[in-house]
Amino acid sequence: MTARSSMMPNNRYSPPATSDGKWRRLLKRIWFYRFYYLLALPGILYFIIFHYLPMIGIVIAFKDISPFGGVTGIIEAPWVGLKHFNRFFNSIFFWNVIENTVVISGLKIIFGFPAPIIFALMLNEVFRVKFKRFVQTVSYLPHFISWVVTTGLVTALVATSGGLFTEFLNELTGERWTFLTNPDQFRGILTLTHVWKTIGWSSILYLAAMSAIDPALYEAAAIDGANRYQMARHITIPSIAFVITILFIFEIGNLLDAGFEQILLLYSPAVYSVSDIIDTYVYREGLLGLKYSFAAAVGLFKGVMAFLFLIAANTLANRLGQPGLW
Repeated sequence: MTARSSMMPNNRYSPPATSDGKWRRLLKRIWFYRFYYLLALPGILYFIIFHYLPMIGIVIAFKDISPFGGVTGIIEAPWVGLKHFNRFFNSIFFWNVIENTVVISGLKIIFGFPAPIIFALMLNEVFRVKFKRFVQTVSYLPHFISWVVTTGLVTALVATSGGLFTEFLNELTGERWTFLTNPDQFRGILTLTHVWKTIGWSSILYLAAMSAIDPALYEAAAIDGANRYQMARHITIPSIAFVITILFIFEIGNLLDAGFEQILLLYSPAVYSVSDIIDTYVYREGLLGLKYSFAAAVGLFKGVMAFLFLIAANTLANRLGQPGLW
């Protein structure tokens, strides 16, 4: 081969695709899957309208606005930098609300996260279809009851005066029980009602993942002499480990969401020391105290910390060899 022939261009060479060609292929692909995008459109619009567009209001945290200034007041309000953040960090309520938020969320994760897994494992062992469906239906119902109604039921049962269960214990033990006004018992009430309300609905994903497990695995294990506990431990749980990991990452990401509506409807000044969380603090300072800039700064702090928790949980899952969110 001569030097001239070696310098000739390869016939298989094709020029790089132009940007117009890429956009044309993208539009054709979108049009081909247009019905799928149409189905996803309501969800996409929901997140854009109610989650992304409101992020413009983050600027309020760095300004000193008047509660009655309107949009013009927000635009013309002076910039104050990190003034509201420093005020929150130096507040006497800072460590209290942080501790209460983390402790209450931690209790809900410790008791509320494994509960639907155990419940799903138990339902998976039920072979009577009608009974299984009945139990599933009953366990799902609390999810559709609003926290307003749920807290009304809780109050009717364990209210300090007139609560059905409280009065029964008072007569039985001869002592006076104060569940909703006792700081030592209030967090237990929050955790118990959270588990009761979420256990059935949260088990749906685990049951769906269990239904995809190959029955041949159980048959082979039975031939080898494995009992039901060993099958659940060595087949069922490893097969749904990816679902458990993903949901646990979400739980860690929501660590600072301790249940605003539940706590707001149940707590009282007698239990502020153990129940006042970031969201209730923002509600009091922002909506009741009309300190919008300060409340926005506290809310932004919470969002940033939740994002960091989410990244940390996902990184830990990847390092442990489990699939994460990315």
